[in-house]
Amino acid sequence: MIDSHAHLDSARYDEDREAILSRAYEAGVRGILSIGIGDGPATMHRAADLARDYANRANTPHIWASAGIHPHEAQYATEEALAALDALLECPEVIACGEIGLDYYYDHSPRDLQKSAFSRQMATAARHKTPIIIHCRPSDNSTNAWDDTLSMLESEWAPTHLGGILHCFTGELSHARRALDIGFLISFAGNITFPRNQPLRNVATQIPHDRMLIETDCPFLAPVPNRGKRNEPAWVKEVSVNLANLLKITPEEFALRTTQNFQSFFGVSTGS
Repeated sequence: MIDSHAHLDSARYDEDREAILSRAYEAGVRGILSIGIGDGPATMHRAADLARDYANRANTPHIWASAGIHPHEAQYATEEALAALDALLECPEVIACGEIGLDYYYDHSPRDLQKSAFSRQMATAARHKTPIIIHCRPSDNSTNAWDDTLSMLESEWAPTHLGGILHCFTGELSHARRALDIGFLISFAGNITFPRNQPLRNVATQIPHDRMLIETDCPFLAPVPNRGKRNEPAWVKEVSVNLANLLKITPEEFALRTTQNFQSFFGVSTGS
């Protein structure tokens, strides 16, 4: 399996990072995409640092990195921060730009600044021919963030033909279809296991198997039966098994399918 979205540089792992990576490997996780948003632009390099630090270690998943400015931190997307992102996207360990996008739920940054940071990061990623990882969270009882995000992707990103990932997908089938039409993969996280998330499970059954990924978004969103605990990459297995059961295929087949999807999209291999 590949955990396509994990915040491995979180301070919540500082005491036992090697142990959680060992547990992931034992659970069958052979690759992790470590998301490089840090605590803001000044620390978005930490995921790439981790990827280098853990390169070629035995009995440890292969780690790739991304780099980007989260919409929460959009107000800090200065020229200096964007230059740092530009440099990080040159690093061989960094295979994606993200997570970037729009968050209208918390509005930690004004929406006009979120859109500006999103647009400028798409332009930076396009120069490097690097796929993007999308964060989208609408406000309560509204899909406006989805409409704005997808409209920007269709107008500014689709012409690049680089595609990307809708991470921790929570939208409606219409949103997924618009993203699929412009080359995106749809990634599901631990919330697919939550009892009240039947609408999301209904959407998952309609996504082509060759366009799906699995993730933890750890340390957040631990799946059932570990909901409420600190999440970790080993528990992507719960996501995989739940989706396999939902799609009526074997867990082994689904794990292999999503691993192949990730490797094919990014042109990478776990080496094992």
